[in-house]
Amino acid sequence: MSLLNSLFNRGLLGAKCKTCLNLAISRIKFLRNKREVQLKKMRQEIAQFLQTGQEAIARIRVEHIIREMNILAAYEILELFCEFVLARVPILETKKECPPELLEAIASIIFAAPRCSDLPELIQIRNLFTMKYGKEFVSAASELRPDSSVNRAVIEKLSVKAPSANEKLKVLKDIAHEYNLKWDSSSTEAEFSKKHEDLLDGSTLIQNRVAELQASHTDCSIEVSRAKEGKPVSPTNKNLGIQKVEAPTPVAQTAAFSHCTSLVGPYTSEHLVTDHQAGPHGDQKREISSTSSDIMEKARAAIASAERATAAARAAAELVNVKSRQ
Repeated sequence: MSLLNSLFNRGLLGAKCKTCLNLAISRIKFLRNKREVQLKKMRQEIAQFLQTGQEAIARIRVEHIIREMNILAAYEILELFCEFVLARVPILETKKECPPELLEAIASIIFAAPRCSDLPELIQIRNLFTMKYGKEFVSAASELRPDSSVNRAVIEKLSVKAPSANEKLKVLKDIAHEYNLKWDSSSTEAEFSKKHEDLLDGSTLIQNRVAELQASHTDCSIEVSRAKEGKPVSPTNKNLGIQKVEAPTPVAQTAAFSHCTSLVGPYTSEHLVTDHQAGPHGDQKREISSTSSDIMEKARAAIASAERATAAARAAAELVNVKSRQ
């Protein structure tokens, strides 16, 4: 009885596999034709952008073209694998383990199933292979384990990583050659050759200024501690206004604050804020850029810390003077 059940289930599994494979092949053919028409239209648009000097738009759109080209190439490989497995379904029915000659095709279909949302038949085929060979076999192909045997081209074409600059430049040149355009690619090559660091000079400068603010705040705290303990102030930091015996003058009281806030000046006056006179009363409006808002908050925090350090220095100096008078 168990033998009859196994034979019946084996035949039923083979019939379902054939049906799903046939549907998958038909859908892949339909989608390939549809995407080829869309890809041709997209290449025509890129050619128009290059002809009219809109290279910035072309450099962005070319990534979508490369993505479509990769999907088309993956579909072509998957279609061949589905046809190969379909022709050998009777062999799959007679063997308990996956035949070595079908391992690459089946593993590639399993890997591509969740990555091709417009091919639901591949999910059904993967479920059938799960019933046939077990979850461990399917997991090995889905997770790209060393023994999974997934086709390398399928992995690369279905990858979501951004195309390289050389790849984008090559496609743009191919489109220009295809439509007989006299396109000078020097500006695009220069744009692609730029490094990310070249575009982040402003952020690097801001980070350096923040580091200087933090170092200055640390110096203020150290000198306040030395004044409280009655120790002499370091010669390099005497401009902080923290003296051992003399009472702090108004200028000396604000020296520490001025020293800590002097580093903030370039940002408040040049990078962070733009002041405009508004109305006869001289009201000012400030336009703070979103990219510098975090730095402004850090600068304000540093100013507040400097104010607290100045107050502490003043109190320490007064305490030292009282003790000296006694």
